[in-house]
Amino acid sequence: MEDRKWLTTAAGVKMPRLIYGTAWKKERTADLVMKAIQAGFKGIDTACQPKHYDESLVGAALHRLKDHGIERETLFLQTKFTPLSGQDPKQVPYDKNSPIESQVVQSFDTSKKNLQTHYVDSLILHSPVAPHALMMKVWDAMETIQKTGGARQLGISNCYDTEVIRQLYADASVKPAVVQNRFYQETRYDADLRHWCSAHGVIYQSFWTLTANPHIIVSNIVRTIAQKYNKTEVQIFFRYLSQSGIVPLTGTCSEQHMREDLSIFDFELSSDNLKNVSHLLNQV
Repeated sequence: MEDRKWLTTAAGVKMPRLIYGTAWKKERTADLVMKAIQAGFKGIDTACQPKHYDESLVGAALHRLKDHGIERETLFLQTKFTPLSGQDPKQVPYDKNSPIESQVVQSFDTSKKNLQTHYVDSLILHSPVAPHALMMKVWDAMETIQKTGGARQLGISNCYDTEVIRQLYADASVKPAVVQNRFYQETRYDADLRHWCSAHGVIYQSFWTLTANPHIIVSNIVRTIAQKYNKTEVQIFFRYLSQSGIVPLTGTCSEQHMREDLSIFDFELSSDNLKNVSHLLNQV
């Protein structure tokens, strides 16, 4: 029987089907990560990007959790290398004048120090780098980290062009196991890219999942399904995504919502309900 709460990626890594995102949490990061893990989350997403993430406070939370009997090895930890274009020039966590391969290594060393760990389960390239030859230099540096035990799998984020991921996949020695993208109307919900990912065993993670989709949450279709299952509209949407093979990120600051999000695995939507929600996405 399929495990509702976990999946195994093409890299052989066990990954939760729902991940807690830590962007924009600032000084609340450690407390919220503590609450999320204690509520039952097993996966944490962060980045070595001080502009939007306080990675060191994620590490502080992981350290504190050990006192509660929760070891780092029981958790799925995902961080990112953020290219210079995505960094605050005043807070770059590596030498911006060094070759880009060195920037990858320095960023990962910073992540390990921040997170108080010697490895991560997933290392993501935060956004594509152009031209392709330069991106492959970045990817090669990430592959070295993976091959030496620093990261169990690799992936890419903010990649909305199927041709970019297709080229990367073709040229990479260590294939991307994950694509993490904003899930919204403007990209037609990455329908073509998700189809490609599914065909190649690449897991699609969604972020901005609720913020970008209030029209789906308040739709009559989702509201009716929620009433039928005695669940919230958000739970229905997350459950739909999970049953569709998508791993959503949620960054809620509410302990009640954390518990509600985690309880999406307590029920299953019928094929008709899945089709009805899919119809909403296909109307863009």
